[in-house]
Amino acid sequence: MLPDPGQVLHFSEDPTLTLFRPHVARTAREAEAYVWAVDAENAPSYWFPRDCPRVCSWPRPHRVHAIEYGWLDRLRTVRLYAYRFASDAFRPFGTPHPHAWVSTEEVRPLGPPDEVGDLLAAHEAAGVELRLLANLWPHLDAVAAGDQRFSGIRLRNAHPRI
Repeated sequence: MLPDPGQVLHFSEDPTLTLFRPHVARTAREAEAYVWAVDAENAPSYWFPRDCPRVCSWPRPHRVHAIEYGWLDRLRTVRLYAYRFASDAFRPFGTPHPHAWVSTEEVRPLGPPDEVGDLLAAHEAAGVELRLLANLWPHLDAVAAGDQRFSGIRLRNAHPRI
């Protein structure tokens, strides 16, 4: 599930949202309130249950996502929805490579959300390698020691470091 040209996406397990208001996420490092969305490059990093801890990396020439074994059943069964927004209501966020798009204004989706469907199939179709690990921290440390781009998402929900 990727945005069409001129669009960004917001992924949610709630299919009933009709208005998105800026807010400060409880895990935010920024004090400003935003509505968050992602572009086509970053959308695959959100093909997961919301609270699923994951490490996403971009080694050349492909992409790798890693989760812990305990999240596999939830990954297989979650119903995830993609809300589409016009990208002109948002601006890129993050340097040197933007990892999100943000709006400081209320925004309405372009229509009802699309169900993403089978998340394993989405990864496969996009050519994203999905790794299952007992613990994310050794993988994160190895990726961080290299020269590839990477992101750790919802790591507070990962098993403790071993």
